[in-house]
Amino acid sequence: MRETLDTLADGVRAAPDAYRTARGEWLRRERRRRLGLTVLIVVVFTLATLIGLWVLNQAPSDPHVIFSGALDKVASRGISADSG
Repeated sequence: MRETLDTLADGVRAAPDAYRTARGEWLRRERRRRLGLTVLIVVVFTLATLIGLWVLNQAPSDPHVIFSGALDKVASRGISADSG
């Protein structure tokens, strides 16, 4: 079997520029892959920024007070808010 494979391998001749052609195709695919990834990152970043700005624009402009009823309850019990 070894002799048969050696005989078969001896009959195979590569094209003189096979390596150069294969390397060129590989580099072309690599450039396309990187370009596609860059475009995808730019699109995702742009969409995230636009969605964030849209959400911030939808927020009401009047100021919100957190715990708005807490001081009323403390004042009604006769405890001052400064006494901590």
